[in-house]
Amino acid sequence: MANAEIILTANIPNLGAEADIVKVRRGYARNFLIPQGKALEVTPTALRKINHLRAIRAEREAREVTAAEELASKIGKLNLSFTLETGETGKAFGSVTSKDIHDRLVKELGIELPKHAVDLDRSIKESGDHEVPVKLHPDVTGKLRISIVTPKVETEDAEGAEEGAKARKRTAKS
Repeated sequence: MANAEIILTANIPNLGAEADIVKVRRGYARNFLIPQGKALEVTPTALRKINHLRAIRAEREAREVTAAEELASKIGKLNLSFTLETGETGKAFGSVTSKDIHDRLVKELGIELPKHAVDLDRSIKESGDHEVPVKLHPDVTGKLRISIVTPKVETEDAEGAEEGAKARKRTAKS
């Protein structure tokens, strides 16, 4: 199996960042990366170009990290509240998913986030306070506080209303 050395001109997940020199299968380089404009063959000319790409990448990453840190501080101050219906036994109906949190976060902050920015291992089904990591940049993760509340059904009022209904039925029959 022959490998080829290439210079990436774009960030490619699980492979590398822009201006990285990586080894990939020759067919992957020749048939996909190079025609798509995501990579260059390693040549003396391309090696000179790589220095320019690295300088541009360093400037862009510095701006992205600064913006992500500012956004992380905004997210850290935010506390989102979700209502989750429960049955008489206290068991939750449904759950709060990462999509629910993502949609509310986008709505609250008025910004656009990647769909997978909210890093929730599993849906939240328990009421109470939770801390959810929000991945804003490979180096920056914000912590979002969310509260899951359940509407309280007052059993005394429900029993009183039930007794009042029985009394009205008795008086209506008389």
